[in-house]
Amino acid sequence: MVESTINYLAAMPERPFFYLYDPPTGEPRRNTKGDRHTVAIRDARQLDPPPSLDEEGFTLARHVTAVEDLYDENTVKRVYYREVEALVKGLTGAARVVAFDHNVRNATRSERGENGVQGPVRYAHNDYTEGSAPQRVRDLFGSEAERLLRSRFAVINVWKPIRGPVEQAPLAVCHARTIGPGDFVPTDLRYRDRTGEVYSLRFSPIHAWFYFPEMQADEVLLLKCFDSDRSAARFTAHTAIDDPGSRADARARESIEVRTLAFFG
Repeated sequence: MVESTINYLAAMPERPFFYLYDPPTGEPRRNTKGDRHTVAIRDARQLDPPPSLDEEGFTLARHVTAVEDLYDENTVKRVYYREVEALVKGLTGAARVVAFDHNVRNATRSERGENGVQGPVRYAHNDYTEGSAPQRVRDLFGSEAERLLRSRFAVINVWKPIRGPVEQAPLAVCHARTIGPGDFVPTDLRYRDRTGEVYSLRFSPIHAWFYFPEMQADEVLLLKCFDSDRSAARFTAHTAIDDPGSRADARARESIEVRTLAFFG
């Protein structure tokens, strides 16, 4: 177990927003204020039984990719997406899995302005909401969407180190069963061509946070960002954290996360 700071959302009267591009003149990039809390982050490797997607909202698996360069967007979409789809399908029993988006994170490359590479997100959030998850299905599947939405579906992120071990900015996840409905705040992500919606997280002393120390490149962390099945874990808030055990000269974390839609009907 370590102690680290989680950046929660402070109480605010207006709806939170972030611009994902340079905002119009006179507009702030965001209207949020952080609410920082030092919390215990427990070692998920010590959980017995191991955590599962439907109970805690996250699980660890092993996967060795055939892709040599995970910064190569075309190869990731052509090869790695298919690997991730097979992995999620095998672990969940879903009838169909579709990988539809990914992010590559490396603070060093991001600071150099490398196209398509971002830094770690140090803000407690969940990628989809009650509204934006089904909307994503509609956006991607058109006329097929309403049929798909009649059965159970889930958004499952697959997070993997590009190089291991992860020493700097590991990913922490919040046990889904410890998050109350009132802890989530719908938050706008403003793109040039559309507005997305995520959940920001308010602080609660009940939240139980976990991480997998020193994740290796052959390990993947799956986390549930939405599930239409209300009896299962449905949302798993997450954030990058500072590991106080990291060396001062630790290599910047390099990771890739792929978002998938899993359909069970």
